[in-house]
Amino acid sequence: MKILLRLGTVALGMSVLCLPAIAAPPAKHLAQSTADARLKALYDGYAAWDAKEFGYFENARGETESAAYLPHVDEASQLRRAAHLKQLLAKLNAIPVAQLSPAEQVNAAVFRTLLENQISEYQFRTWEMPFNSDSSFWTYLDASQPFDDAAGYRRYIARLREIPRYFDEQIVNMRAGLARGFSVPRATLNGRDKSIATFIVEDPEKSSFYKPFEHFPSNVPAAEKEALRSQAKIAIAQSVMPAYRKLLGFIRDDYVPHSRTTIAAHDLPDGDAFYRAQVREYTTTDMTPEQIHQLGLSEVARIDAEMHKVMLESGFKGAMPEFLKFLKSDPQFYAKTPDGLLGVSAYVAKRVDGVIGQHFGLLPRHRFGIIPVPDALAPFYTSGRGGFENCMMNTYDLPVRPLYNIPALTLHECIPGHSFQAAVSAEQKALPSFRRNLYFSGMGEGWGLYSEWLGNEMGIYRTPYEKFGQLSYEMWRAARLVIDTGIHQQGWSREQAIDYLASHTALTQHEVETEVDRYISWPGQALAYKLGELTILRLRKEAEATLGPKFDERRFHDAILALGSVPLNVFEDQMRAFIRKEATGSEQPAGGHAPPRP
Repeated sequence: MKILLRLGTVALGMSVLCLPAIAAPPAKHLAQSTADARLKALYDGYAAWDAKEFGYFENARGETESAAYLPHVDEASQLRRAAHLKQLLAKLNAIPVAQLSPAEQVNAAVFRTLLENQISEYQFRTWEMPFNSDSSFWTYLDASQPFDDAAGYRRYIARLREIPRYFDEQIVNMRAGLARGFSVPRATLNGRDKSIATFIVEDPEKSSFYKPFEHFPSNVPAAEKEALRSQAKIAIAQSVMPAYRKLLGFIRDDYVPHSRTTIAAHDLPDGDAFYRAQVREYTTTDMTPEQIHQLGLSEVARIDAEMHKVMLESGFKGAMPEFLKFLKSDPQFYAKTPDGLLGVSAYVAKRVDGVIGQHFGLLPRHRFGIIPVPDALAPFYTSGRGGFENCMMNTYDLPVRPLYNIPALTLHECIPGHSFQAAVSAEQKALPSFRRNLYFSGMGEGWGLYSEWLGNEMGIYRTPYEKFGQLSYEMWRAARLVIDTGIHQQGWSREQAIDYLASHTALTQHEVETEVDRYISWPGQALAYKLGELTILRLRKEAEATLGPKFDERRFHDAILALGSVPLNVFEDQMRAFIRKEATGSEQPAGGHAPPRP
């Protein structure tokens, strides 16, 4: 029976004992609510601050767009940001973790790692070395796609006008780095100036910065199109081109001649501490360089044995060095046109589409394209790159891009690797805003390498050569553990590193040298892939052993992607909680949404 009490009819003289008592919330719940609110205010405030500092915002559709300015990167701005981050970390540490709800404990752990990594970067003044042989601040300022509306074009033009100021601040920073011996190693800079020179043209309409103005969406009136094109040409001619010419002169005449002649992080100011900090940032583990080096040697030996088996399965008669030479030189393994390589990648992606539902329950709505790596970047870039809008394949110098590697590369960069991963993350509206575009290399690159391994279960590798390509790529990531630590802590030379990678993989000489230069100029980053993959595989084995016939690969994968990008220690804790809850039939841990039941 339901009894309704109207407060207006209750007699004033009625004893309070006649009314049901409203219990005060338990002190534990009140403390949890207060702690959760404090944390949420902290990371929401950080997300808003970060967007303003670095020039982006979230549009009405929840997508990230660039603002009408480029960030300030001068020393004063860098020191101001460092001070703010330290204040945030102190406030975070003042919140009792035990009083947080399970979901907010995950957010706190992610937020703490993020802040500690960023503070470490500022501590070592990494802004004074703002590029490496793989990535540079001058490369991604142009836009290849039309914008959604006139406002997007106006913001883009405003950013073009900001480039001279932005480059000038970077030049001041690089001069400061040179003065204290904190620079990109000269050994990795040969020819890198071409990535700047490529942008320089006389006719603004031939500039890559003008490409978005070749086509407009239908909601931009004709008169406004012409006005925007005129403004763009002026900005390119008067701001962009002079800035790139000035930067090119600085790199050629000042930076390269005065850059350091050593290659190890050990030789940088406070180099050993810097390297340990980079290892911790990119792997999100507490493993020492020595431990990583030994793990790498062990993995190299294991994978080498598997590669020999596949070589024998191919029917090749000869030793491994001869087989590698055959793979690196036989014309049957190389595309004759860029479209030929892109076509192989696209076909692999479509074959994955045909079986993806057997391995994943949660499929994102967003779709990606497959395009070439931009010309300005391609000569010095790695084999490919996955992103939210597009998955890029490097088609520069086709005789160094073997097709037997393309299936593994497509799985890693496109689907179910980075592009797929980015789409799932972007559609994860349950995650707080500071986590939606976050990227921890250990988990992110570990997932990419795990995706290559998953190609075996998906039936993607159809020939011994493609299977060997997958193993060669796995060997490539294992060899990185040996090479990166060998260079930066054990005194390896560039030539020693090149010989080691070339003798253990089917990578061409160009790819080998490009990769080694990347490890030299970007300490620690290359360690993330293998350590992350091994963590995922270890947890998968735990799940299979614990759950037995209850193990559902789709739910396991969905649980991983539902977490977004998190440090590996958080990932392990959350996935073990997932395994326990799968065993008891309850829902997934609070760090992400529950995967759909089949």
